[in-house]
Parts: sequence; C-alpha cells; structure tokens
Amino acid sequence: MGQRMNHAGHEHVELFEDPKSRLRAVVALHSTRLGPAAGGCRLWAYASAEGAVADALRLSRGMSYKNAMAGLPLGGGKAVIMRPEGPFDRAALFRAFGDAVESLQGRYLTAEDVGTSIPDMEVVRSRTRFVAGLSAKPGLAGGDPSPWTALGVFNCMKLAVERRLGRGLDGVSVAIQGVGHVGLILARLLHKEGAKLVVADADWDRARGVAAELDATLLDPSAILAAEVDVVAPCALGGVLDERSIAAMQAKIVCGAANNQLATDADAEALLHRDILYAPDYVVNAGGIINVTCEFLGEGPDKVESRMARMPLRLACIFDRAESKKVSPALVADDMARELIMNTKRVPHDTRVAS
Repeated sequence: MGQRMNHAGHEHVELFEDPKSRLRAVVALHSTRLGPAAGGCRLWAYASAEGAVADALRLSRGMSYKNAMAGLPLGGGKAVIMRPEGPFDRAALFRAFGDAVESLQGRYLTAEDVGTSIPDMEVVRSRTRFVAGLSAKPGLAGGDPSPWTALGVFNCMKLAVERRLGRGLDGVSVAIQGVGHVGLILARLLHKEGAKLVVADADWDRARGVAAELDATLLDPSAILAAEVDVVAPCALGGVLDERSIAAMQAKIVCGAANNQLATDADAEALLHRDILYAPDYVVNAGGIINVTCEFLGEGPDKVESRMARMPLRLACIFDRAESKKVSPALVADDMARELIMNTKRVPHDTRVAS
C-alpha cells in the first residue's frame, strides 16, 4: 500500500495508494525529535502527485516549527489526500487512510485540516488510535479545532495592532482573505471587537453572506490583499504573499490563519523593506494544534487556554528580537524554532504516544 520516498530534510515521506477506495495520499514526517509528528490531513484536488508531495513537504516542515514554538511535545508531520475525480465513497477513503496512519505505528498523529472534518476523523479512528480532532467528551479538549485557531490569530492580531499602530482593535480595518471555518470565526470575533471588515472568498455566495451578517465590505478575491486597510489576514491557502501582492499591499500588518503564507523566504524581506509587520503564520495559527494536542493527551479546555495564553507572549518576543536585529520576524521565528528542535533531547519512540 505504501511506497517510501526520499526527500532531503525529512525523516520519512510515503505515498499510500489503495485502488479499491481510490486513496492516493502522501504522509510527510519532517521531524519526530520532540515527539510524534503531528499535523492535520488535507483533502484537495491536486493537479499532480508532484504538487501533493510538495504541499506535504512544505506543510510538514511548518508543523515542526509550529509545534516547537507552541511548546508542544510533538514533532511535525502532514498528510495530503488527492481528492478522487467524480463521486467516491468518502467513508471507504478515510478507512483506507486510517490504515495508512496505523501502519506508521505512532510516528504520525493526524487530525482534520482543509477539506476534512470531525466525521472524517471519526472514520479514521475506527482504524487507528493515532488521530485527534474527534467529537469532544465532557470535561476534555476535543472537537473542531477551528475556533481555537481563530482565537489564537485574534489574540495575536491584538498584539500586532497595539505594537504597530498603538491602539486596540476597535475601528481598525481588517481584510480577511477566506471566510471558511477559521476565517468566519475570526471575522465574528473582530466584528464584536468593533473592527471594520473587508472580506473575500473563492465561494462568492459565502463571502456575500458573511458581508451581510457582519456589515463588511465585499471584495473580489483578486483584490483583497491590496485593500486599503490596516491589517491583512490571509485565511485561505498558502503562498499568497509574493513579490506582486506585497508590492501592491497597503496594510501595515499581516496576521492570518493560513499556513505557508510566504511564497518564498525572500518575501519576508520584501515585507520588512515595505515596513509591513509580519506575524509568522505558524506562530499565530497554533491554537488548533494546541487543542488537538490537549485532546490527545487527555487534557481539559483549561489546559488549552493556558497554553494559548502564551502565544502572544512568544509573538512579542519574536517582534522584540526582530526589531533589535533589524530583520524579519519570519527569520527570527525560524531560527528560534530550529534552536528549540535541535537543543531538545530526542524523545524515545516508545514514550511518544499516549495510550
């Protein structure tokens, strides 16, 4: 079922195929130095297998950095499932994916991500215990991690706005690119705080509904990053901050939930040169994986909240170091994450996973 693939910088990359269920999935384990490689499972219509592999590699490295910076006992991994063309048996697909996860013997912990849901993870749970993001049990963390992701971005945005603009969120203009699960919750939190919203989504009807609900301005997705606002919040897919979009940007702050927002490492410097404060994505969007971790460890919502309370403090530290060194916060965050990973004693394999 699985075919090992060699990629420099990653501990383990495997392509799983099951013709009966039509599963074609890539699982990439970037690092298990801090614990099992944890990261969600994405279901997406990739143009090619090469595109799926590239996405898994990029996302899994980001998860290593995210988990390290969040202070979690986890390494970094990611799974991407290539969405079959036409109708398919979703339950069969995720049962086969559960078998793939189980075959890794606890080295990878999965959960939901773009295109997947709690019901999907419940199916995966029927084949392996190495899964989180399940229905919440009384007194324990669990359930949809999206609200926690949105709350973390919201709290970090508060800090970034105070730092860059010297004010609170009331009256601050924020452009949100993507109003799916996380983006919508973030939009509601910001609206409640008095922020003025501009929204866009590839699903025009969804964006229009959010705009009507929250008295927001509606923009075409192609124009959202160049909106005349204080803050841009990328909350869709990654790679949106590139030479062209950064040159057109009018915002003073970028702080959003999307993974891998920078198209290249050089784009972090481009933001710095334009005096746009960048809140590193994997630092501010860690709320979801914090909830997933607490669920897997059998901890309660109070533990989720206490771990999340440290997120703005870490971001403040990153901003301080970046300002003192006159470098991009992205560079500082990467250096801090690598230092945390390399300076931590490797966790023995048999102590990595909860029972």
